[in-house]
Amino acid sequence: MSIIQDIRDKYAKLTVVLVALALLGFILTDYFSGKSRASGNVAITIGSVNGNTIGFEEFNQKVIQAEENLKTQGYSQGAALTQQALEQAWNQEIGQLLLKEELKALGVSVGKKELADLLYGPGAPQDLQNQFKDPQTGVFNPALAKQNIDQALKSGTPEQKTNIVNYIDALANMRMADKYLTLFSNSINFPRWIIEKQNAENSQLARLSFVRELYTSVPDSAVKISNEEIKDYINKNKTQFKQQESRTIQYVVFGASPSAADSAAALSSLNNQKERFASSDNVERFLAGEGAPYYNGYINGKSIQQAVKDSLFGLAPGATFGPYLEADRFLIARMVGVTRMPDTVSIRHILISTQNRDSATAYNLCDSLQKAIAGGTSFDSLTAKFSDDPGSKNTGGKYENVSSGQMVAPFNDFIFLKSTGAKGIVKTDFGFHYIEILSQKGGGSGYKIAYLPQEIVASQETDNLALNKANEFAGDSKDLKSFNANYEKKLKTQGVVKSVATDISPISYEVRGVGASRSFVRAIYEAEMGDVLKPERIDNNYIVAVVTEANKEGTTSVETARLTVDPVLRNKKKAELLSKKIGTITTLEAAASALGGKQIETIDSIRFAGSFSFGYEPRVAGAAFNMANKGKVVSAAIEGLSGVFVVRVDNIGSTPVLDGDVVSLRESRYQQAKQAYANQYSPNNPVSILRSAATIKDRRQERY
Repeated sequence: MSIIQDIRDKYAKLTVVLVALALLGFILTDYFSGKSRASGNVAITIGSVNGNTIGFEEFNQKVIQAEENLKTQGYSQGAALTQQALEQAWNQEIGQLLLKEELKALGVSVGKKELADLLYGPGAPQDLQNQFKDPQTGVFNPALAKQNIDQALKSGTPEQKTNIVNYIDALANMRMADKYLTLFSNSINFPRWIIEKQNAENSQLARLSFVRELYTSVPDSAVKISNEEIKDYINKNKTQFKQQESRTIQYVVFGASPSAADSAAALSSLNNQKERFASSDNVERFLAGEGAPYYNGYINGKSIQQAVKDSLFGLAPGATFGPYLEADRFLIARMVGVTRMPDTVSIRHILISTQNRDSATAYNLCDSLQKAIAGGTSFDSLTAKFSDDPGSKNTGGKYENVSSGQMVAPFNDFIFLKSTGAKGIVKTDFGFHYIEILSQKGGGSGYKIAYLPQEIVASQETDNLALNKANEFAGDSKDLKSFNANYEKKLKTQGVVKSVATDISPISYEVRGVGASRSFVRAIYEAEMGDVLKPERIDNNYIVAVVTEANKEGTTSVETARLTVDPVLRNKKKAELLSKKIGTITTLEAAASALGGKQIETIDSIRFAGSFSFGYEPRVAGAAFNMANKGKVVSAAIEGLSGVFVVRVDNIGSTPVLDGDVVSLRESRYQQAKQAYANQYSPNNPVSILRSAATIKDRRQERY
């Protein structure tokens, strides 16, 4: 395989490494060309960062690559994966553009010598180190790597040249991002005096006596909060009330799940196939003809988790059981074979893939490796050089404590049906494997079982019935008022629940509680507030929704903010009422009497860094450790978070607190701050700070 092809094949691995290493959130993704989701090649701008536009075609390739990367990490295909890939690519694109501006302004770059060291020095990418090794020593040969890359850049195709240039650019950008992070981390400092001051504060002890009256003692009806007061609070705290564009809906669900008649039809259909399935002389071919999956390997009985497993285990080879119900389908099981097998196996193998070579060539190479190992050649060295299995290439081809069913069937049966020490070549869909069984643990019965399924699906009649009900309700509901009235009159009495879905963004693929449907989200955004949407089929339901909120990007509305602001302002007014009730403070006893005979409470041995038995009250803590208050009643009632406090500071002292020596504490604080800078989700992360000050336009919803 050529250097060009190897770099292309392994480029996704570099992206995974960059995801882990690009601590600033500056993640460089693949530049591979690929099939676009959108028809045609029309260039379109889907957003901008500080005036720098983001084109659809290039961005879409990054979304596709992000999806592929997520799949390799085990994520299942679906709306959730697409949504995550879209957000990941968008955040990376924003981070990349913001950092590009900063790096240019700061003059941060990677010179030719530094770039050569990145590619061919001691810290060269593992991809290149693995590929360009001296055949005699097995050590990375930088001269060979440079020779191949230079040749490819000189005489390769335009696409090949682009791939290599982008590979090199990715390394350079990662290095510049690391330099940028270092500028911040090297500026972190916690002076000795700060640590010493905090230690002194943490060593303090106080004794406190107080009278308190909780805000809950004042009825909410005693105070009123106007819209103007909430608006004024929002204006004074605008950074707390930034909002993204979003929609809220109310909706009702009309179920189109299979009926009892549909279930009976599925059962009847499966029963009609039972005799053919039971008498088939080739189970695998029969199931393939029915479009049903079949794992033609033995599974340890301890790994089979089915409610009817005892009935299955009692079958003789060739016998059938069922139909029986499992989730949303009926099944007929046929016992193919029973044997003894271990619980887990540890093996090592070398895979010679047939993806880029014909079967005869692959087998001959695998057979040559088998003979070389028999002659004393190191298994590990041959694995590192020849194996095409990335999952075990760097571990000497080993897989430890493998459970049955984890590997493809031919591989599975070789390692579980042969004994420890067995060696041999096995053919699978991936190619030819030279396998050696290292150890086996446990034991029990193993079963090879074939399953003929019949999914229970809704009939057209069932579907039409649900759709007609949904259409009738939607037709009678022209706005929010009639939607709610019709629900109360026609659906509530039938047990239908009206639900709410909030925070639906323009680019959402899924609505919480409803399911995944990009078309449904588009319909929500095409509607105006108060509009009733036509029925939308999502999974086994028809959804009828009405738009109840349409929040634009900017500052939260008074209505939305009231939920959080109202309690704050209400408690403030209650504090004023309670303070007026207490009057001029002279003694705790007088304050207790003014509040209707409240009890005087005492807390002893509290620390500045600790908490009170009645919860978090920072203003009370501040008063307790103010040396000016020692031995006195604080002259004004304290407006706390939970109520009003009248406080007397009986005593303030100190004891040694062993928080660690100053040097260790400074180092600990430094490491914590450094991690905060590196965490891309932290508000202290440089890219997060740049993003908060940036002008970002997002129009992804126009194409996704």
